Amino acid sequence: MRRLTRSEAAHDPHAPAEPGRTGRDGPSLRARALRLLARRDHTRAELAQRLAPYADDEAALQAVLDECAAKGWLDEQRAVQSHLHRRGQRLGAARLSAELRARGVDGEALAQARAWAEATEAQRAHAVWAHRFGQPPRDVAERARQQRFLLARGFAPEVVRRVVPQVVDGGDGAPGDDG
Repeated sequence: MRRLTRSEAAHDPHAPAEPGRTGRDGPSLRARALRLLARRDHTRAELAQRLAPYADDEAALQAVLDECAAKGWLDEQRAVQSHLHRRGQRLGAARLSAELRARGVDGEALAQARAWAEATEAQRAHAVWAHRFGQPPRDVAERARQQRFLLARGFAPEVVRRVVPQVVDGGDGAPGDDG
């Protein structure tokens, strides 16, 4: 399950001469897959979608995907963990789940990612709020703006209500006072 270096992805001397060849000018499917996987981890569905325009038939595409998975280059769980590491500190559970579903993740991997995101959501929401705003809102309109900011990033409404502090003194918070 080792990762490929860029030089390995560009040229693998142990590869047979023609497997996954597209019949078109340009790199083989295998070379394209290795180049994509050298940049970042992909899910199987994501890699299939990226390679499909270059494949002559579904069988050749599946053969390349199977080879990548067998050699440990294509790992769904590693792709999920990589995505959570890259995006998890800034987004809520709902947004992370939607992004993972869009990348073709489902089943157990998605459930585990969602459980982690929900368990740490309050701490992450507070960190995002503190980084962006850092001080309590001065009036009701600003509090609503801060809440919308967190909601747009996929944090749960009940978490957002707990994280964004009440209006500080100076804004009376009276209804109809939009400032």
